[in-house]
Amino acid sequence: MKKTLNVLFSFLAVTLVSSALFADTYAATASADSNGIYALGAAIAIAIAAAFGALSQSKAASVALEGIARNPGAASKVQTPMIIGLALIESLVIYGFVIAILLLGKIPNVPA
Repeated sequence: MKKTLNVLFSFLAVTLVSSALFADTYAATASADSNGIYALGAAIAIAIAAAFGALSQSKAASVALEGIARNPGAASKVQTPMIIGLALIESLVIYGFVIAILLLGKIPNVPA
Protein backbone atom coordinates (compact mmCIF):
# COMPACT_ATOMS: atom_id res chain seq x y z
CA MET A 1 0.00 0.00 0.00
CA LYS A 2 2.86 2.36 0.85
CA LYS A 3 4.53 1.64 -2.47
CA THR A 4 1.31 2.42 -4.37
CA LEU A 5 0.88 5.71 -2.51
CA ASN A 6 4.51 6.64 -3.16
CA VAL A 7 4.07 5.97 -6.86
CA LEU A 8 0.83 7.96 -6.96
CA PHE A 9 2.32 10.97 -5.15
CA SER A 10 5.45 10.83 -7.30
CA PHE A 11 3.31 10.85 -10.43
CA LEU A 12 1.30 13.82 -9.17
CA ALA A 13 4.45 15.72 -8.22
CA VAL A 14 6.05 15.15 -11.63
CA THR A 15 2.82 16.13 -13.39
CA LEU A 16 2.41 19.36 -11.45
CA VAL A 17 6.08 20.36 -11.66
CA SER A 18 6.39 19.65 -15.38
CA SER A 19 3.34 21.76 -16.21
CA ALA A 20 4.90 24.69 -14.34
CA LEU A 21 8.26 24.20 -16.05
CA PHE A 22 6.87 24.20 -19.56
CA ALA A 23 4.45 27.09 -19.01
CA ASP A 24 4.85 30.02 -21.40
CA THR A 25 4.42 33.09 -19.21
CA TYR A 26 4.72 35.61 -22.04
CA ALA A 27 1.90 34.29 -24.22
CA ALA A 28 -0.38 33.23 -21.38
CA THR A 29 -3.91 34.59 -21.51
CA ALA A 30 -7.05 33.83 -19.55
CA SER A 31 -8.33 31.46 -22.23
CA ALA A 32 -4.99 29.67 -22.50
CA ASP A 33 -4.97 29.13 -18.74
CA SER A 34 -8.45 27.63 -18.77
CA ASN A 35 -7.48 25.44 -21.74
CA GLY A 36 -4.67 23.96 -19.68
CA ILE A 37 -7.00 23.34 -16.78
CA TYR A 38 -9.47 21.52 -19.04
CA ALA A 39 -6.69 19.42 -20.54
CA LEU A 40 -5.28 18.59 -17.12
CA GLY A 41 -8.74 17.72 -15.83
CA ALA A 42 -9.33 15.41 -18.78
CA ALA A 43 -5.98 13.69 -18.27
CA ILE A 44 -6.56 13.19 -14.56
CA ALA A 45 -10.13 11.93 -15.12
CA ILE A 46 -9.10 9.22 -17.56
CA ALA A 47 -6.00 8.27 -15.55
CA ILE A 48 -7.90 7.82 -12.31
CA ALA A 49 -10.76 5.99 -14.03
CA ALA A 50 -8.44 3.58 -15.81
CA ALA A 51 -6.17 2.94 -12.81
CA PHE A 52 -8.83 2.32 -10.21
CA GLY A 53 -11.08 0.49 -12.70
CA ALA A 54 -8.24 -1.94 -13.43
CA LEU A 55 -7.49 -2.40 -9.73
CA SER A 56 -11.11 -3.08 -8.84
CA GLN A 57 -11.61 -5.46 -11.76
CA SER A 58 -8.50 -7.43 -10.82
CA LYS A 59 -9.65 -7.65 -7.20
CA ALA A 60 -13.15 -8.76 -8.20
CA ALA A 61 -11.83 -11.43 -10.55
CA SER A 62 -9.28 -12.60 -7.98
CA VAL A 63 -11.87 -13.02 -5.23
CA ALA A 64 -14.30 -14.79 -7.57
CA LEU A 65 -11.63 -17.20 -8.78
CA GLU A 66 -10.55 -17.92 -5.22
CA GLY A 67 -14.17 -18.75 -4.38
CA ILE A 68 -14.42 -21.06 -7.38
CA ALA A 69 -11.11 -22.73 -6.45
CA ARG A 70 -12.34 -23.45 -2.93
CA ASN A 71 -15.74 -24.71 -4.07
CA PRO A 72 -15.76 -25.80 -7.75
CA GLY A 73 -19.43 -26.74 -7.47
CA ALA A 74 -20.38 -23.10 -7.01
CA ALA A 75 -18.68 -21.96 -10.23
CA SER A 76 -21.96 -21.40 -12.06
CA LYS A 77 -23.36 -19.39 -9.15
CA VAL A 78 -20.26 -17.20 -8.86
CA GLN A 79 -19.47 -16.64 -12.54
CA THR A 80 -22.62 -14.74 -13.57
CA PRO A 81 -22.54 -12.15 -10.73
CA MET A 82 -18.80 -11.72 -11.31
CA ILE A 83 -19.31 -10.91 -14.99
CA ILE A 84 -22.14 -8.49 -14.17
CA GLY A 85 -19.93 -6.80 -11.56
CA LEU A 86 -17.05 -6.52 -14.03
CA ALA A 87 -19.39 -4.96 -16.60
CA LEU A 88 -20.59 -2.39 -14.05
CA ILE A 89 -17.01 -1.54 -13.08
CA GLU A 90 -16.12 -1.12 -16.75
CA SER A 91 -19.10 1.18 -17.25
CA LEU A 92 -17.64 3.51 -14.61
CA VAL A 93 -14.37 3.59 -16.54
CA ILE A 94 -16.29 4.44 -19.71
CA TYR A 95 -18.04 7.27 -17.84
CA GLY A 96 -14.60 8.63 -16.91
CA PHE A 97 -13.57 8.44 -20.57
CA VAL A 98 -16.73 10.29 -21.65
CA ILE A 99 -16.07 13.02 -19.07
CA ALA A 100 -12.51 13.37 -20.38
CA ILE A 101 -13.78 13.71 -23.96
CA LEU A 102 -16.35 16.30 -22.87
CA LEU A 103 -13.66 18.29 -21.07
CA LEU A 104 -11.46 18.20 -24.16
CA GLY A 105 -14.42 19.43 -26.21
CA LYS A 106 -14.46 22.61 -24.12
CA ILE A 107 -11.02 23.58 -25.40
CA PRO A 108 -11.47 25.91 -28.37
CA ASN A 109 -9.09 25.82 -31.31
CA VAL A 110 -6.50 28.47 -30.58
CA PRO A 111 -4.67 29.80 -33.67
CA ALA A 112 -0.90 29.58 -33.47
